[in-house]
Amino acid sequence: MNPLKQLEACGQAPWLDFLKRSLVQDGELQTLIDRDGLKGLTSNPSIFQKAIGEGDEYAGAIRDFLATGDHSLSDIYEHLAIADIQEAADVLRPVYDKTKARDGYVSLECSPYLANDTEATLVEAHRLWAAVDRPNLMVKVPATPAGIPAIRRLIGEGININITLLFAVEVYEQVVEAYLSGLEDLQRAGGDVTRIASVASFFISRIDGAVEPSLKSLSDNVVDGLRGKVAVASAKISYARYRALFSGPRWQALASIGAQTQRLLWASTSTKDKSFSDTLYVEELIGRETVDTIPPATMDAFRDHGRVKPDGIEADVDGAHAVLATLKTQGIALGDITGRGPAIRRRLR
Repeated sequence: MNPLKQLEACGQAPWLDFLKRSLVQDGELQTLIDRDGLKGLTSNPSIFQKAIGEGDEYAGAIRDFLATGDHSLSDIYEHLAIADIQEAADVLRPVYDKTKARDGYVSLECSPYLANDTEATLVEAHRLWAAVDRPNLMVKVPATPAGIPAIRRLIGEGININITLLFAVEVYEQVVEAYLSGLEDLQRAGGDVTRIASVASFFISRIDGAVEPSLKSLSDNVVDGLRGKVAVASAKISYARYRALFSGPRWQALASIGAQTQRLLWASTSTKDKSFSDTLYVEELIGRETVDTIPPATMDAFRDHGRVKPDGIEADVDGAHAVLATLKTQGIALGDITGRGPAIRRRLR
């Protein structure tokens, strides 16, 4: 059986980390839904820049838009991106309806230049939400100190949010608090919590990539126990926290009125180090109530030769703690590295 299709039985939703116009218009997105059980899609400015800059599939749309008046480069980008997001959201709408708003989402990112400005992020998120005008849109907001209060307010206003730039368990806990508080705000305002969805996106391979330079001074036997394992260990510990945070009286009060958990999403799941298996991060992070957003090449690889490990994210959590403990005893402060989330993303994009 197609390994991608098996993920549904494991409780995990595969999303695609890619979007371009021809993906939708040529029917490939629908094929991924039908053949692979695809349940969502993410985008970012880099993905759109590559899609628009390569080839000429956008030439006609750009020409037609320019004919309507003078437009800046950002105007052109947003015009094209919003149209693509709307078309993709329409193709995924049956998934959204079938899963009762659990899946079927397309993500569109607020400008990364606003990551340190709460009010500007709120304005941008409201504008994008209104412009796309689809219930299965998720607006991407970063887990920066300025982004976290914006997340609470946007959830409280009934807007679906994909939290990006997550690298640390400590920050993840702040994100969950913002989500729960936002749901409570929405309930108090008389809003419908049953239609709100959110994911908290951990950038997996970028954690290992950011740690790698610090390993060069260590002995080979220590390095062998750490290379390619720090990100997975962080994810396993985060998942354990997810299970704990979405339990107890506070969560049960929200669940009783139909609220959904904010799922962990594994992002950046392609292996940047060619000495690792090309399906490493997909195989190790299979877990119930999680999302894996997978780039096309990694999706092809997993479909071809991926190994499905049900509940792999729950395996050997003690070992995950041991990996991070070893890192600490070697004088490597993971918190200092992951605290530079935006810098990690710029360097490894």
